[in-house]
Amino acid sequence: MNVLVVHAHPEPQSFCTALKNRAVEALENQGYGVTVSDLYAMKFDPVSGPADFGARKNPNYLVYALEQRQGQETGTLAPDIRAEIDKLMAADLLILNFPLYWFSVPAILKGWIDRVLISGLTYGGRRFYDRGGLTGKRAMLSLTCGGREHMLDANDSIHGRLTDMLKPLLQGTLAYTGMTVLPPYAAYHVPYVDDAVRAGYLADYAARLADLDALAPLSFPSLDDFDEQMRPLARRPNGE
Repeated sequence: MNVLVVHAHPEPQSFCTALKNRAVEALENQGYGVTVSDLYAMKFDPVSGPADFGARKNPNYLVYALEQRQGQETGTLAPDIRAEIDKLMAADLLILNFPLYWFSVPAILKGWIDRVLISGLTYGGRRFYDRGGLTGKRAMLSLTCGGREHMLDANDSIHGRLTDMLKPLLQGTLAYTGMTVLPPYAAYHVPYVDDAVRAGYLADYAARLADLDALAPLSFPSLDDFDEQMRPLARRPNGE
C-alpha cells in the first residue's frame, strides 16, 4: 500500500509534526510506501489563479474548474500541481495532517485541496461520492486542537461533534471525490497537556494506523439511492 501524508504545520518541533513523523514511522514499519508533502517546507503556493495553467481554453475569462479540465487533458497544469496529483494518484491512502484552525484547515492546506483535487479528474458531472474520480482510495484526517475532548464529543457539546465540525472535509472533499473516509484521529488540548499525555496520543495513533483495515468507514450518500435529478429514489413514511 502506498500512503500520501499531506502535512500542514509551520513548526518542525510542533506536536502536529510529531504526529506526522509517527505516521511515517508506523506505516513504514508495516511495509507501506510513504510519501510526505510538507506544505510549509515546500513553500507550496495555496493561491489558485491563471498561473495554474500553461495554456488556457479561454484566455479572456477564467472559469477555474473548466481550465482545470483543460489543463489535465492537455498536460499544461502548473508543475507544482502536476507533481501533487501524481503523488495523489499513486496513493492508496491519503492522510491530511494539520492543526485545527477556526473549525477548519490552515489556508495552505485549503489551497492544496483547491489546486490539486481538480475538476475532471477527481470529480465532475455525476462523478462524485461513490462514483468520484478517487473511488478505491481511502482517506483519513489526523489533527491537533486546543479544545478538550468533551467539548467535541457529543451533539450537546459546546462545539458539537468533531465529525460534524469537519463535515466540509469529510463529506464535501474526501467523500465527494470518491474516497472511502476513515474516522479522524484527533489529539485534544495539545498546547496544555504534559509529555505523558502527548506520548499517549502518539501511541494511540500508531495503534490506529496498525489496525486500519479494522476501522469502519464513515457513511456518506451513494448515487445509487438518487434519481437523475438527485432526488431520493424512495422516502420513508413521515419523512424518516
